[in-house]
Amino acid sequence: MKQSSILNQLKRATLQSQGLSKTNPFGKGKKAVLSVLEHLGYIQIDTLAVVERAHHHTFWTRISDYQIEFLDHLLEERKIFEYWFHAASYLPIRDYRYALPQMLLFKRGETRYYNNIDPKTLSYVKDKIRIDGPQKARDFKSHNKKSGSWWDWKPSKIALEKLFMQGDLMVCGRDGMEKIYDLTERVLPDTINTTEPTPLEYAEYLVNTHLRAYGVTTVKQITHLKADKELRKNVELILQSMTEEQSIQQVKIDGLPTIFTVPTLLENTTKKSPPKIRLLSPFDNSVIHRERLSHLFGFDFRLECYTPREKRRFGYFCLPILFGDEFIGRVDCKAHRKNGQLELIHLHIENFDLETELWLEAFAETIDRFAAFNGCQSVKLTKVSPTSKTNIIRQSLKEKSKANPV
Repeated sequence: MKQSSILNQLKRATLQSQGLSKTNPFGKGKKAVLSVLEHLGYIQIDTLAVVERAHHHTFWTRISDYQIEFLDHLLEERKIFEYWFHAASYLPIRDYRYALPQMLLFKRGETRYYNNIDPKTLSYVKDKIRIDGPQKARDFKSHNKKSGSWWDWKPSKIALEKLFMQGDLMVCGRDGMEKIYDLTERVLPDTINTTEPTPLEYAEYLVNTHLRAYGVTTVKQITHLKADKELRKNVELILQSMTEEQSIQQVKIDGLPTIFTVPTLLENTTKKSPPKIRLLSPFDNSVIHRERLSHLFGFDFRLECYTPREKRRFGYFCLPILFGDEFIGRVDCKAHRKNGQLELIHLHIENFDLETELWLEAFAETIDRFAAFNGCQSVKLTKVSPTSKTNIIRQSLKEKSKANPV
């Protein structure tokens, strides 16, 4: 088989595994939220609110009737929890024990973070929660009048974070985006296994999570942001063993690292579903590993909100646009919630081999849904590149959108 055909199979396999090739592949409602999380392994939490926050956006992309309160309900029901994957994330409660290795690193002081905290402050914070019940950071009084950077946090807030990172506290709910903490023994269900996994078990968990969530992976992707040499060695051992057992196979493509995938997954990607438009969060699981995106899809994506304005190529908060199994561009968006308007600040069309008419109707319908998801009643198209596409896109938005395009 030609390498181009293999690459197309790999693209469809990873989109299928990510739940992006069909409508509601995980079902609907709150149950679907838990199914998505258990399948993908984690969903990144982000505080940026230029459009609806990343964790809600990622679920909305896969669940047509998603409601933001579903996550709060699942957290209260102790079916999910917050901790660190490669960033702050929601994780399924069934996977709690695989967070223990990192928690114990913090507890033993084996990281460079939170090592200069007064033990009396830690005891005070923990005792206050034990006696007074769940607390937010603002519930702790401080005489420190400094404000500004992370390093100026009042001592009790830093203590809260350390106790959370080392597993003594858990997030039991949120007030908006503010975390509410309680003692772990009062939050964690008694049925959850709290045995620390061995290094090999932890590596196996990462391998299985990536294969299930992406269908297609590499050693580098599995160990993303994890510098532990022993972990990398264990991951390689597990992949070798699974390859020998023929439960996975290696795929070689010129110029790319060795790819591992599930053989049956490739066999099931021969039929292409009718293409749909997916407007993805910059923190969506499918795009968070930039190298995977570049290798499989030839799409170079960087989030530029942390880049100085004068150095940005595309915009502050661009959303990748997926059409079928191709990325056709990106759009810099902002939800102006006070006046109920979703602004498409700059729509960049980058796949010039694809006729505009093929994706435009689906794009307009998706923008309409996205506007409603963001609590907006109108859509404003400010700029399009190339400019020659402006009129046809504006007209399509006007014809297909239930919102009121400007």
